[in-house]
Amino acid sequence: MKAALEGEGMRILTDTGVKGVSFDGTRFQLDTGAEIVSGDRLLVATGRKPNTAGLGLDKAGIETDASGAVIVDDHLRTSAPHIYAAGDCTHAPQFVYVAAAAGTRAAINMTGGDAALDLSVVPAVVFTDPQVASVGLTEAQAQAQGIETDSRALTLDNVPRALANFDTRGFIKLVAEKGSGHLLGAQLLAAEGGEIIQTAALAIRNRMTVTELAGQMFPYLTMVEGLKLCAQTFTRDVKQLSCCAG
Repeated sequence: MKAALEGEGMRILTDTGVKGVSFDGTRFQLDTGAEIVSGDRLLVATGRKPNTAGLGLDKAGIETDASGAVIVDDHLRTSAPHIYAAGDCTHAPQFVYVAAAAGTRAAINMTGGDAALDLSVVPAVVFTDPQVASVGLTEAQAQAQGIETDSRALTLDNVPRALANFDTRGFIKLVAEKGSGHLLGAQLLAAEGGEIIQTAALAIRNRMTVTELAGQMFPYLTMVEGLKLCAQTFTRDVKQLSCCAG
């Protein structure tokens, strides 16, 4: 992503502290300690935290984590069994589709139903250009759980649609369980990566192996075909295959 942005003329400073910021009425001056960075706009992204401080949740017996997020179980119950919570006030991933799913299940449960929210497979997209998308486990996350992994990464110059689009920036990476070959996760950087990642999510949800994914029929000429090609790299060199080889 850094290389792609620098290719568009941006300058990226990582691991950089900010000593101070000033504004002279025209431009912002940001002091990093090593230099002064000047610009006509300043965006400060500080993250979000739940706005629960004034709700008196402790009086209701509702537990929160260190950030103030309401702790819920997979049925959206709080530590007070008759009280439910959903959305960004909880410790669930802060995505609108997670909040919507949680709200639906909370409503079902508080009216006598029995609906669980499964967050084991949650796709995520960063809408940069190209897009960053991920689902499931990374290698590090899987290994932290004691799962031995096997992984492959395919650069987009091996994906016919990317070549046709004259945009081969990025890659597709698949993480599988070593031995069984079950797909554990996918991470990718690609134009329209958000349109690709849900297919990987469905494959993980259905406990597909990389061999099964490699054997599926994907329409040629599509970006999502890159998932198939990446899965094929677990057993063969895709550079030696004809286009859309099964």
